[in-house]
Amino acid sequence: MNPVSRIIREIIKWGEFVKFSHTVFALPFALASMLVAAKDNRGWPGWRTFLLILAAMVCARTCAMTFNRIVDRKFDKLNPRTASRHLATGAISLWSAQALLLLSGGGFLLAAYFINTVCFVLSPVALFVVCFYSLTKRFTDYTHVYLGVALGLAPIGAWLAVRESLGLSPVLLSISVVFWLIGFDIIYAMQDHEFDRQHGLHSVVVAWGVKNALQAAFLSHMIMWGLLAIFGFIERFKLVYLVGMCLIFVALILEHWLARKRSLKWINYSFFRLNALISLVFLVVTAVEIIFPWWRTRV
Repeated sequence: MNPVSRIIREIIKWGEFVKFSHTVFALPFALASMLVAAKDNRGWPGWRTFLLILAAMVCARTCAMTFNRIVDRKFDKLNPRTASRHLATGAISLWSAQALLLLSGGGFLLAAYFINTVCFVLSPVALFVVCFYSLTKRFTDYTHVYLGVALGLAPIGAWLAVRESLGLSPVLLSISVVFWLIGFDIIYAMQDHEFDRQHGLHSVVVAWGVKNALQAAFLSHMIMWGLLAIFGFIERFKLVYLVGMCLIFVALILEHWLARKRSLKWINYSFFRLNALISLVFLVVTAVEIIFPWWRTRV
């Protein structure tokens, strides 16, 4: 194998290790928050701030996912669904994963330092929250709430990067992300229902049963949708945002239909593609409303 192919193979391997493709969940909400925070300048905070926000998001998520893989490696070996993960199979060594943990965590703190003082002061707290989620399944049924809070920090962090102070809009957006994550993480946890129950791991699915858990997930998603509607109303978004909200509602309904009517193998489809669509649609319609405000004046 030539050096270029080897490098590409290693990049792909590490990208799969931290599920880099799943960055598409929280990142669009962070970028949407950035756009709204910088709406006086048509959503553009400048290249420096934009690139630092991207760096902080990628580093924080990489650190959190690496921490998750490290602390869960023993359970991953026992679970048939996760037994092929890199640490479980030895494809990636523990020491190299620990090195990535330190590098990505340090990268996040460094990016926050160069953004502004507020972000830097809060960065250790944010890093603790996003990593702590991985331990919650050991002691609480509401581990999904912790994950929601962890990802809900993304739009707040992006807003603070631009304005250095909070307002109602980023708080609403953050809470909507919390409920969004609660909903689809409950659906995702259905895959490990029996394994978690047998090994003493906690989740709403284990504690409440599949039927009740799915009802809680649906309620969470409806709350999320309502909060996004309020967010759009406060920001005076109109036609484009309304279309986006309709698409998001349809995606949510389809996600829950799949979770109830299809086998567990459909959960990954429901989890990744539909939720990626939701976050990307939200980013696109928010960007259009901010960057092209003439949409508003024509309605």
